Amino acid sequence: MSDSLNAPDAIDSGDSTPHTPGVSVRHTRGKGEPRFPDGPSPDPAGSHFERRIRSFQPRRSRVTAGQADALQRLWPTWGLDIDGRRVLDLGEMFGNDHPVVLEIGFGMGEATARMAAADPGTNILAVDVHTPGQGNLLNLAEQQQLTNVRVGNGDAIILLREMLAEDALDGLRVYFPDPWPKKRHHKRRLIQPEFLDLAATRLRPGALLHCATDWEPYAEQMLDVLTAHPDFENTQADGGFAPRPDFRPLTRFEGQGLEKGHVVNDLLFRRVQHGDRTDQSPSGA
Repeated sequence: MSDSLNAPDAIDSGDSTPHTPGVSVRHTRGKGEPRFPDGPSPDPAGSHFERRIRSFQPRRSRVTAGQADALQRLWPTWGLDIDGRRVLDLGEMFGNDHPVVLEIGFGMGEATARMAAADPGTNILAVDVHTPGQGNLLNLAEQQQLTNVRVGNGDAIILLREMLAEDALDGLRVYFPDPWPKKRHHKRRLIQPEFLDLAATRLRPGALLHCATDWEPYAEQMLDVLTAHPDFENTQADGGFAPRPDFRPLTRFEGQGLEKGHVVNDLLFRRVQHGDRTDQSPSGA
C-alpha cells in the first residue's frame, strides 16, 4: 500500500527522470517511508511533551523538486528539528557569537532571506512547520550564501521552553501570525500573556520584540497584551503602533493585502531590565 500520487508534500525520489526546477512532482511513497530521509522530521517532538492548545495549523502542500533537493542536502547542516531534548548552544550552531534573533513563522522565507542578507552580523533562527517554505528558505540561503540563517522545524513554544537558555535571544520576530479570527479560536492566538512570560525569560534586556499583522482586531489585542506586560515596554512614545521599520521588508503577501485596503500594524516592544520575578523558570510558562 502506498500514499496517493496526489498526496501533499509529495516528491519524486524513485527514478532518474530529470526534473524542471520550480515544478512540483509526484511520487508514490511506500508505507512508512519518510518523505525526506535526511530532512525535517514530520513530528520532531513526538509525544514527549504534554498536549497544549496549538497556535499554528500545519499546512501541507506540494514540494517542488528544488525544495526537496534543498531539504535533503542542506537540512543536516542548516536545519533543526525541534525535539525538546537538549538546550542549544547557539554559538556552536551558527559558528560565531553574533546576536541571535528568533523568527516564528516565515512563510516561504523571502523576507527572512532579505533581512539576513541586509544584516550579516545578526543570526536568524527561523521556525515554521511549512515544509515547502523550509525548503525554499534553505534554497535562498544557499543561493545567496547566507551563513547567518538556520531553519527550525516544529513548535516554537517547545523551542523556547526546552531548548533555549535564559537570555539567549537578542530579538524575537512574529510577522503575520494566524489571526484565528473566530472568537472561539482566540485562545489559539500566539501573542498571549503566557507566551510573553516565556519569551521574556529567553530575551536579553534590551532585546526587541517585533510583531506585525494585517488583522486589526488581533493588532489591538497584541497592543493591549504587550502594554500590560511588566517585562516589555513600547518603543513608541505615544504608546501605539509603530511605523514599519526599514529592516522589515514589504512581503508579497503584505503587498497584496495593502492593495485590498488592509491596514498593517507593527508593534515594537523592548524587553526591560530583569526584575525579581518568581515565575521565570521554563516549567512555569
